[in-house]
Amino acid sequence: MIGLKEEWLKDIEARKDQVIEYRRYLHQHPELSFQEYETSQFIYDEMSKLSNVEVTRPTETSVLVKIEGGKPGKTIGLRADIDALPIQEQRDELAFQSTVDGKMHACGHDGHTAILMVATQFLAEHAEEIEGTVYSIFQHAEELPPGGAQEMVATGIFDDFDFIYGHHLFSTMPLGTIDIKSGPNTGNSDLYELTIYGKGGHAAYPNSSVDPIIVGGDILNKMQTIISRKLNPLNASVISNTVFQAGSRDGLNVIPDTAFLGGSVRTNDSKDREIIAEEFERIVKASCDAYGATYDLNYTMGYSAVQNDEKTTEIVKSIAEELFPDQIEELPPSLGGEDFSAFSEIVPSTYIWIGAGNAEKGYDYPHHHPKFALDEDSFLTGVKLFVGVAMNYSSLADN
Repeated sequence: MIGLKEEWLKDIEARKDQVIEYRRYLHQHPELSFQEYETSQFIYDEMSKLSNVEVTRPTETSVLVKIEGGKPGKTIGLRADIDALPIQEQRDELAFQSTVDGKMHACGHDGHTAILMVATQFLAEHAEEIEGTVYSIFQHAEELPPGGAQEMVATGIFDDFDFIYGHHLFSTMPLGTIDIKSGPNTGNSDLYELTIYGKGGHAAYPNSSVDPIIVGGDILNKMQTIISRKLNPLNASVISNTVFQAGSRDGLNVIPDTAFLGGSVRTNDSKDREIIAEEFERIVKASCDAYGATYDLNYTMGYSAVQNDEKTTEIVKSIAEELFPDQIEELPPSLGGEDFSAFSEIVPSTYIWIGAGNAEKGYDYPHHHPKFALDEDSFLTGVKLFVGVAMNYSSLADN
């Protein structure tokens, strides 16, 4: 049977207050990437209260909970990220707003963590009915490259897993929708930092200077032709220059010596990723040479795109359709970055999106926004999916 027993569903429904309590506590106590000391200790302490589990610390600020099932089956992982962001919350109406200045859970990781904590409680209580072994992965540092997933993968713990599953609450997807698709799900997420070295001088005599602003503007114009003329137009990709700094407001008649450009590159296709990096270097060199400038370019390959395995994703979809009929959609891939890709590169994996937005409540601000919020009515969807995957994956994978 796919899905969950009726008594299990009632049991999960009864845990809604516990999910909300955990989430609100975590929301009030955010910690940044690689600094999740109190967060991971809280998770460790709560999970250590359970029977039928083994709780370990694979890295300094992550937690792993092992539940050995009572029946033979696959080894699977359920992943949630636990870190917050360096953003000042602007939701004064919340009774549980962040108590830490300049830090908040602006991406939903507090919800992810609370959901997995409650799902783990349920699974521990029903360990005898689990086929195989289930690991709850409370992963640190999703928000800061090189990312906590890569650090956890480097331990070798997950090399022999059969499957890893994760999901993300999404504030710009309406409550009640679930996005499941195989293939690329997120984008390759890369960064660039470029310093252009020119020759400063008087604004009245530009001929005696090498203007780094002119060089930077030339590079900005040409870099967009990489997307429009070098890449397959059917593939999603974007180059966003987000920083251009040069000169001073106090020196409007001064041509500066240097200019700094920085930004983000997003792609779904690995070949496109390589082409952009190569073309970027070529364009920067050509523009600097043309004007007599020099440069320092730091082009960083960040998170790779999450690739959803076709077979495992079909299994997850069948479980979700049984639990949530008529709520499943297949939306286009995102260009957002997600370090779950470190897991999907070594183990067949599936990562999905759960709608947690509600415009009527004002909960439709984008992720990483100071007014970001989640509809807590979405949380049990996450619990049911974690439990549904844990309880059904092994038998479905063998069919």
